[in-house]
Amino acid sequence: MAGHYERLSALDASFLEIENASSHMHVGVALLFDAAPLRASHGGLDMERIRAYVESRLQLLPRYRQRLTYIPVERHPAWIDDERFNLFYHVRHSALPRPGEERQLKRLCGRLLSQKLDSTKPLWEIWVVEGLEGDQFALVAKAHHAMVDGVSGLDLLAVMLSPAPSTTFEAAPPWRPRPAPTPGELLMGEFWRRSTGALSAARMGAGVLASPFQSLRSGWERAGGILEVLGPGSVPASPTPINLPIGPHRRFDWLRMSLDDAKAVKRELGGTVNDVVLATVAGAARRFLLSRGLRTEGLDFRALVPVSLRSDEQRGELGNRVANFVAGLPIEEPDPRRRYARIVDETSRRKRSRAVQGSELLEEIGDWTMTAVLSQLMRLSVRRRAYNIVVTNVPGPQMPLFLMEAPLREAYPMVPLFENQAVGIALFSYSGGLFWGVNADWDAVPDLHDLTIALREEFDVLHRLAGPATAA
Repeated sequence: MAGHYERLSALDASFLEIENASSHMHVGVALLFDAAPLRASHGGLDMERIRAYVESRLQLLPRYRQRLTYIPVERHPAWIDDERFNLFYHVRHSALPRPGEERQLKRLCGRLLSQKLDSTKPLWEIWVVEGLEGDQFALVAKAHHAMVDGVSGLDLLAVMLSPAPSTTFEAAPPWRPRPAPTPGELLMGEFWRRSTGALSAARMGAGVLASPFQSLRSGWERAGGILEVLGPGSVPASPTPINLPIGPHRRFDWLRMSLDDAKAVKRELGGTVNDVVLATVAGAARRFLLSRGLRTEGLDFRALVPVSLRSDEQRGELGNRVANFVAGLPIEEPDPRRRYARIVDETSRRKRSRAVQGSELLEEIGDWTMTAVLSQLMRLSVRRRAYNIVVTNVPGPQMPLFLMEAPLREAYPMVPLFENQAVGIALFSYSGGLFWGVNADWDAVPDLHDLTIALREEFDVLHRLAGPATAA
């Protein structure tokens, strides 16, 4: 029987390539649940039941029982079944001294974010943390960016959580890993992939000859999109105190806002919820940098904004289907209304650009040449400071979700930090809430909570601008 493997896409593999001792490429989330429904007779959480439930869901998530191997010669990564998979390694139990304060949980999340995932095992961990105030427990999950993007991470929640409480679940079937491929099978599979790719290219060439003008226009647009993707990096963004070499240690902070309030702002001021988010970040960055003694006049401050390319047919698939655009944030503008209007104009212009097509073409080039092409471009973008901060916003379900009987109350996402980027902001909307997770380098941003407070204050400013009825 031939061994089974799945080759990583160029984009997925690039997140392995750019990872180093200081820049860990895992994403994560801190989920807060009511503890009472899952309490055992001894008073603590029923960890045996929680582990059994997680195991029962893994058959729907085959990637979570796979580890990395590498194709000989080209050293491209591939997924193979982990014959030594151990659930107890991946689902871990921890506790805070009762009553565990929110501040203590944030510090624990920072420590967990600081720990690099073991690349010899499936690239995920779940930490179940009990002892929290308010009779709650947290589930802190980490997964490598090579496995998931924001939207596929949302699909993971759809598998682990349900829209109604449930007291029973089917036991997991025995784990039977498929045989791993031999080095010869990996080489032959890569040879066959490249051969079929050449045939596809030949068919594409025939299509070009059949409709040359349409094909030329499409190719020109995609090539122009590459220039729009790479263009911002040709002139670096302005240096700021949050664009320094980072270490491996992290701080993590969060806050919750009302999604209805954000929608009210965009109804009154125009744009989208994402424009509300970017305007809030711009105003908060202005406050934060001014508090550090930095003049904001003349600063070219940019945000990298990921955009999902995942179609409805691709929902449920792991891996990355995402493009990025770089948006200038006018932090030099003191008037919040004008700042908001400028952001709406900027994002509208970016959405009309060909950057998404360019991102897709770059990934295709990486898939059919060498992953190093894409990873080197990512490194160059970071080192040349093409942007100052990452801001990613993933829309989530607006109905309550449950882990068995335990209702999910809050969900704070975590985005990784790239080289020379000491702050990353991720948002997740769920059940009427807009949840902000702010990840930062421990040494570069000791005043992270000041930035979190500034985010709250700037959102309140926008809410008041939207009118008396909205701010009531």
